[in-house]
Amino acid sequence: MLIDWLPWSAEAFARAMRERKPVLLSISAAWCRACHEMDATTYADPEVATKIQDAFIPVRVDADQRPDINERYNLGGWPTTAFLTPHGDLITGGTFVPAGRMPGVLARVAAEYAASTHAAAQNIEPATYVEDGDGAPDLRADDDALVEAIFSSFDERYGGFGIEPKFPHSAPLHLAMALFRETGDPHWRSVVQWTLDAMADGPLWDARSGGFYRYSTARDWQLPHQEKLLDTNAALLRAYAEATIVFGRSSDRDRCANIANFITTALRADGGGYFGSDADRILYADGNASATGALLGAATVLDDSALAQEALASFERVMLACYRPGLGLAHYFDGAARVRGLLADQVAAIGALLDAYDVSDGEPYRMMAEELSHLLMRDMWDAQAGGFFDRSTTPDDIGLLRAMRKPFVANAEAAIALARVSRLEARKGFPDPAAFREHAIGALNAAGRQLDGQGPGAAYYALASRQLIN
Repeated sequence: MLIDWLPWSAEAFARAMRERKPVLLSISAAWCRACHEMDATTYADPEVATKIQDAFIPVRVDADQRPDINERYNLGGWPTTAFLTPHGDLITGGTFVPAGRMPGVLARVAAEYAASTHAAAQNIEPATYVEDGDGAPDLRADDDALVEAIFSSFDERYGGFGIEPKFPHSAPLHLAMALFRETGDPHWRSVVQWTLDAMADGPLWDARSGGFYRYSTARDWQLPHQEKLLDTNAALLRAYAEATIVFGRSSDRDRCANIANFITTALRADGGGYFGSDADRILYADGNASATGALLGAATVLDDSALAQEALASFERVMLACYRPGLGLAHYFDGAARVRGLLADQVAAIGALLDAYDVSDGEPYRMMAEELSHLLMRDMWDAQAGGFFDRSTTPDDIGLLRAMRKPFVANAEAAIALARVSRLEARKGFPDPAAFREHAIGALNAAGRQLDGQGPGAAYYALASRQLIN
């Protein structure tokens, strides 16, 4: 018996309410091997499938297609196995559940849910939001303590940041290059070059087929998880391109060419645009925007006008597929544009549009960057405390989607994007560039209130702060 998975929708939760059943929410990803394994074992087990169909409303969400749901309900990785009330409140859950354990888990959750009438009655008040930290930071980019915190986890033995699993963090590398430019301190050159060499010369880079894997399970970059994502490769392409400019090494230039080739061949869709991974045949707006900026930077480094034209043509294809006047960008396109109103898509697109304008001087790019900036300020801005929410709300939002969030990275990147728009507006003579800058400062302050615990990711805040100061 196969499980009849339903999409996340008001109808699915209304059915759970009518049938007085809890919801089994499975969050997976096309590139996730453990997700495929759970489908092939646990969910393929006839006893498990029967119990789920009888006692639960099964809902399946793809983490890439619905990052807003993933960020609220993910319980430590993929697959996530979450049990919810018909109102969308979390009852319990975890990650991978083996077939042998699943019948017991299902029986326990079903019994506890049936016995706990208050669980079904709970609801989340709409538009709730809890700000992390208090007060507003100043906009200093030379905060020694912040820089020390960002680089405290630098691995001097193997490069990169942290121990294991080892992810390829790019933001601290851009910060280190900014510090090298300012100080000439060879320490910052060592941080960047050692990390770039360790990643490219080890198994994180697929020497046979090209492309960087998502992360390595070992500190020394060995044993990579063998999924290749557009986001990962775009971020690293941007890092290698900047390193080529800053340090002038031919090895970094060659790596730029190799990453760009992987993106524009292995991930390219017919007709233009780049798939979100080597396993998921879907065009994502934010991933394609990030790739556009990275490819344009690589085209400059490589003096490759054909690569720049390829990047712009692919970006325009995705933008036309996902954009709707007055509503901004949909998150992804799989034959139809789906899931509108996510902050990360609009912010990434603004950055890519400004990159496209810089290299082409095309007025449509500038105009759309300005339009999306206004949309952010209109639909996602917190008028009371400042900063941007991660999504615009809708009346039929369910459960934790009603809880408003201000994501750290997206607010830092929004600050960078709006700071760029404000400078562009001032240069072009358009009215009120101050409004963009004011919102950029508010977004940066919202990120600043969440600095604690960000580790090397705090580099996003430091980079945004430098944009606003300079």
